This record gives sequence, C-alpha cells and structure tokens, in this order.
Amino acid sequence: MVDSIYRTRSLGVAAEGLPDQYADGKAAKVWQLYIGDTRSRTDEYRSWLVALLRGHGCRSVLDVACGTGVDSILLVEEGFQMTSVDASDKMLKYALKQRWSRRKEDAFDKWVIEEANWLTLPKDLPKPGPGFDAVICLGNSFAHLPDFKGDQSDQRLALKNIASMVRPGGVMIIDHRNYDYILSTGRAPQGKNIYYKSDLTKDISTSVLMVDNKPHMVTLDYTVQVPPQGDEPAELSKFRLSYYPHCLDSFTELLKTAFQGKCEHSVFGDFQPYTPGQETAPCYFIHVVKKTG
Repeated sequence: MVDSIYRTRSLGVAAEGLPDQYADGKAAKVWQLYIGDTRSRTDEYRSWLVALLRGHGCRSVLDVACGTGVDSILLVEEGFQMTSVDASDKMLKYALKQRWSRRKEDAFDKWVIEEANWLTLPKDLPKPGPGFDAVICLGNSFAHLPDFKGDQSDQRLALKNIASMVRPGGVMIIDHRNYDYILSTGRAPQGKNIYYKSDLTKDISTSVLMVDNKPHMVTLDYTVQVPPQGDEPAELSKFRLSYYPHCLDSFTELLKTAFQGKCEHSVFGDFQPYTPGQETAPCYFIHVVKKTG
C-alpha cells in the first residue's frame, strides 16, 4: 500500500489527475466486484450488526447508503423489513436486479428500494408513522458528502434528515474510517478490513488534500484486478473515491446536534467497545445513537 500526503491551498486534483468516478457506471460495476456479495461480508460483521439490531428490538430498517445493496440484502435474508435508498441510480440498479431475481421470495418481494438524497430525504422518502426502528449508514458512506461551503452545513442538514427517520427509542448506526489516525500519520491503520474481504485489490494509495492548512479531503485511489467477464478480457481498473475526513470528537458532536441532544451515544472501534487512547488503532469508528425523545 502506497501512502502520500498532498498539501495545497486551493481546490483541485488531489493526486495524479484521476477523476472522481464514484457516480460513473463503470466504477459502480468495479465496486460491485470489489465488495462482492453478502458471502464476502465477514462473519464478524454480519453477527455484530444482526445482534445489535435484534438487541434493540428492531424490525424495520432504513439503509440510507444502499449502494449496490450488499448490506440490505444481508438484512433482508435475516428477516428484517428493509427500505433502501441511495442517490446513485448506477449503484441502485444492482440492488434492483437482485430484488427482481429473488422476487419469488416474500421478503425480497416486499423489499422497498428508492432513489433519494440525504439533503432532501424527508421529501424523497415518506416516513412510516413515527419512523423506522433503525437507520443504518455504513461502509464509510457518509464521508462521501463534501463540505463545499466550508461550514459543515450540508453535513448538519443531512444528519438531521437521517435522524428524523428514526422513531423514538430507535437507533442510528453510522460509521466512518479512523480519519484521526489517517490525518496524523498520512496512512490508514494497518488492521484488517472489517466489512469485506477481497483478493482483487492490488493497491490503495491514500492522499490528504489540505486547504488553508486544514484537511479538506482524503482520497483513496484503488487499483483493482478485474477478472475476465464474457468477451471482456481481464484488466487492471483504477478508480478514485474521495471522502470528507470526519474526526471522532467532531462527528460525535454533529450526531448529538442532529438528535437535539435527545439521545444515548456509544462508539465501537471495529465492532469492539472503543476506549480513547487504546493501544490498537481501529480502522473504523461505528457510532450507535439511540433516540430518547
């Protein structure tokens, strides 16, 4: 893994001229290969998430970062009533294809999939009664929302909208990479990826874009070995994902503000209860927020 830090005072290309391809159809295809399906999810992840949801008595779950549908499919298979949304129709087509292929299964026939934007979520998705038992936003998805205005107003609005979908007594589960570690060292923690395992990744280059001496964006450039598919030969595919670097303390405050302080908040580091200053740096922070009012 190659790591480097780029420091600049103006917005622009973060590294080596690669475009951000998150919304590109080809990138969506490669991403689906990279993350795989529910069988590629680690057993630890599946058991932790399912136990957490069942422990809170959750039945109805809203996945606000559905993407290609991997997490949603996992939870449909576990018997949860799933509603799944994403802003990218290129990503959603994979989820829609899976729902169609398994439509004869009652749980999949009832799976609701919609296109929706976090910034307009209440308008895009009608809330059922008092809300969902749980709302999930996992896989470092929320960090894709940029801070163009420099005041985190979009992040605040998005989290307020997402929190509004949680019923009183329900929970939000949302995560982000350990950007505290990335920003202090210039590289990601060296632990395992807790969500999925892929043998296709050849390289991930990490860069940090600085604006006015403040971290503005973390960029991961992926090099993935795409196996032969039909008439298409094997190839090395490169794509870029750019993230707003949320740090643990500041993101915790954003969450509490979104719930207007009416919540119980806890943090896990790679599925284990997190203790500040612990010896091993987790790869991901996972926030569990219970709505109390």
